[in-house]
Amino acid sequence: MTTTTLKFEMGTLVLDPAQSSLGEVLPGFQFDMRTKSWRAPAYYYREIILEALKAKLPLVDKAREYQALPIELKESIKARDHQDKALGAWSGQNSRGVVCLPTGAGKTILAVMAIAKTKRPTLVVVPTIDLLLQWQTVLQRYFETPIGLLGGGWKLMEDITVATYDTASLMVEMMGNRFGLLIFDECHHLPANQYQLVAKASIAPFRLGLSATVERADGKEELLYQIVGDLCYEGQIREMMANVLSPYDVVNIEVPLTDDEKARYQTARSIYTKFIRSAGVDFSSPDGWKNFMRKAAVMPGGKAAMEAYREQKSLAQSGEGKILELWRILQAHPGERVIVFTNDNATAYHIGKQYVLPVLTHLTRPKERKKMLECFRNGSIDVLVTSKVLNEGVDVPEASIGVVISGSGAVREHVQRLGRILRHQEGKRAVLYEVVSKDTSEIHINNRRRNHHAYQRPSQVHRTDG
Repeated sequence: MTTTTLKFEMGTLVLDPAQSSLGEVLPGFQFDMRTKSWRAPAYYYREIILEALKAKLPLVDKAREYQALPIELKESIKARDHQDKALGAWSGQNSRGVVCLPTGAGKTILAVMAIAKTKRPTLVVVPTIDLLLQWQTVLQRYFETPIGLLGGGWKLMEDITVATYDTASLMVEMMGNRFGLLIFDECHHLPANQYQLVAKASIAPFRLGLSATVERADGKEELLYQIVGDLCYEGQIREMMANVLSPYDVVNIEVPLTDDEKARYQTARSIYTKFIRSAGVDFSSPDGWKNFMRKAAVMPGGKAAMEAYREQKSLAQSGEGKILELWRILQAHPGERVIVFTNDNATAYHIGKQYVLPVLTHLTRPKERKKMLECFRNGSIDVLVTSKVLNEGVDVPEASIGVVISGSGAVREHVQRLGRILRHQEGKRAVLYEVVSKDTSEIHINNRRRNHHAYQRPSQVHRTDG
């Protein structure tokens, strides 16, 4: 049988000669009529090589541009029990899979352990510039080899490199054969249409996904398991309290709207729900919101319904009662580090102006953002107000109080917000306050997002004011 060569070409694998009969038996290959050659997605590389070895096929591998990486840890790691279990589960699944651990449970250290065990050139993919630099700092601590950076103005590729999802998606077709291990931090981002290519156009046989929770509103976590590996370990927040994470309480506070807000809310709600019924929009279906948007754009009364939707949402998310309740909470925790979460910038800036508090949003300039976080860590400021910037990717171990003024119904968002305040400190007991507007649709949103084991605890407190 004639020898066939496997090559990497712009995020895909091709066979040379183009008409090789191996294309008919190796997994993933389809005949590309444009180029008259057999072609497969790069992420089939492992299956192709294993099948060729098993069947003793005459395949020469010239797709891979990396070799084993002779690295050792500069300092030893005293792994926690859950980290050892997670690494063992991942290794037992052929070093492919997703690990779910709460924020503060040591996902980065687990990744360091995986790199040291695998000993392959590694690409770590992260969602933000803050995480890019945090990962670089940790990796430099544990490995002698230079740590590359791709993103945020950096374009330096090394055997161990950290890249943002945005930059990796732009470069993977050129570098997809340079790494043997892919690590996806906050891997719930990966199934997004613009990021899937990072995994699909890479040959890396070893893959590790890390997240606090992989659930997605669009249900695409199944795609995550397909291109990274099945869920192999999930650590529960309540099982890690005291030794790994701080113990905590969740306090749910319902506050009433003012008479004026309530009248405006009911008027807006009536206009909105009337249109929903007349348009036949079913929000229980996956395309419910898209159908509402589409029908609101073309049907009579649609524009008014959309404005009414925004009005009732704004009233529920930032009513006067919530702002007053926040002040009571701040007064109850003098000197403690508090993060106030909102669902939108307008509410965050309103709170900042009302109580003269620093506000951190995606509009905050990098230098100001860095200074703000440094001041929060060293205690110069003890309250930070943010929209969604601190949901993930920022290390704020000193925070012990979280106040959710508004948010979405996404479980992941609120598990992440809880995780911001759970990093372990001796004697610390964290509290997450969730302030919701009474007799509004926000009650249902709050109930939906609390459908997670982290919230199913006897230490929950429910309080209704007014």
